[in-house]
Amino acid sequence: KICGLDDDFPVSCTAVRIPTSRAHSESIVALFEKSVDVAAARKALEEAPGVKLVDDPENLKYPMPLTATGQYDVEVGRLRKNIAFDNALEFFVCGDQLLRGAALNAVVVAEAMIENGALAAKV
Repeated sequence: KICGLDDDFPVSCTAVRIPTSRAHSESIVALFEKSVDVAAARKALEEAPGVKLVDDPENLKYPMPLTATGQYDVEVGRLRKNIAFDNALEFFVCGDQLLRGAALNAVVVAEAMIENGALAAKV
């Protein structure tokens, strides 16, 4: 409405207005090669380590910095197919930047590399 665009103009957006002390949030649009199956994406996120799916809009359950603060898992929710692109998934994430920041992610990646042999000595 602000831009004076037609009502059928495809726009997808997320508005967030919250003060935070130690968590960060992002609205993400992920583009894929094929059309998005939201149910399959939801299942993958439910099973992903380090992810807590918080996606129950009917009961006002969303990822929020307040609830993400103090936990290692990153909250993910507001999953939806992007209306501008058939092959895009849109979602919102919140994470405690002190607990799930770059340092912890580096440790998690290193542990996975040790487990899968990627850091084994080359002979």
